[in-house]
Amino acid sequence: MTGPAPAPRRRRTFGVYIGRFEPPHTAHLEVMLEALGSVQKLIVVIGSARAARTPKNPFTADERQDVIAAMLAEAGVPKPRVLFVHVRDYFYNETLWLSEVQRGVQAHTRGSTDVALIGHIKDESSYYLRSFPAWEFIPTHVVSDLSATDVRTAYFEDRLEAVGGMVPPAVHTFLTAFHATPEYADLRAEYDYLREYRVSWKDAPFPPVFLTADGVVTRSGHVLLVRRDGLPGRGRLAMPGGFVGQTETLLDCAMRKVRGESGLNPAIALDTQLRSQKVFDYPGRSLRGRTVTHAFHFDLGIGQLPVLGEKSALWMPLGDAMAHPELFFEDHHAIIEHFLMRG
Repeated sequence: MTGPAPAPRRRRTFGVYIGRFEPPHTAHLEVMLEALGSVQKLIVVIGSARAARTPKNPFTADERQDVIAAMLAEAGVPKPRVLFVHVRDYFYNETLWLSEVQRGVQAHTRGSTDVALIGHIKDESSYYLRSFPAWEFIPTHVVSDLSATDVRTAYFEDRLEAVGGMVPPAVHTFLTAFHATPEYADLRAEYDYLREYRVSWKDAPFPPVFLTADGVVTRSGHVLLVRRDGLPGRGRLAMPGGFVGQTETLLDCAMRKVRGESGLNPAIALDTQLRSQKVFDYPGRSLRGRTVTHAFHFDLGIGQLPVLGEKSALWMPLGDAMAHPELFFEDHHAIIEHFLMRG
């Protein structure tokens, strides 16, 4: 005997779909279209915003928003039904990430609690779907093995025909145009460099864990930075630092790198200005491979900024540095931010 049919789910006012969309692909579109059948308005939260371009994060949040809007319009979705929120990465402070998502969504919902979270719990990377208990969770029925990693791999290996089979037409149009830009050429060079870098240690008996030391040097409201002149991250701002030598301590490595990369006067006794230190070990912090860094904060107090002997080194006002995470290499902005927030 067949029981009564289940009551249809009530149509929610707002749905929230969180992702990086680097780039958006066909499965993303299918989830969004399914969600729009259950909610009046869909809020697309775009992660990894305001970050430097890398082969893992090749497109700006604005570019991703525009191409998502284009692919939904192409599918017949009226523009007013889709809203957007941009959210930074906070590798070492998940509370800030959760807060930024909540604030962004609330800016659209304006006090409404009729909100649902759209998603699919497939692995540990989906943990965030449990982080918003105030929103009803609506699981998607879209099942796909397609990932943005697959799309990026094909894209940076010039398999554009394969890319065309993985993304909606509007996204393919964008990717084809971006392929001809100087930004793509830079990303492709970095992609090739990183691939060769990983090949160089792929036959090691165990996956290596690299150890580096970095120096966060502050003086009179400024932070000491260096501009990288090689791959990966050419042109990006970074803390002075690097790989730890076989016969040196972490602190000695950090001080050696600060002096060598900035040309800071060796008469300045950095070890007496050490204020704090911390290990930063977010597993995906470096595309080169598993890299753990030990960062040291040296506060040189107030007064004139010391002269720097290297052209690639500069003193940047703290306000400017904190306002522009997109200028920084890897997680260096987050590391500097950590020490500054400690006061």
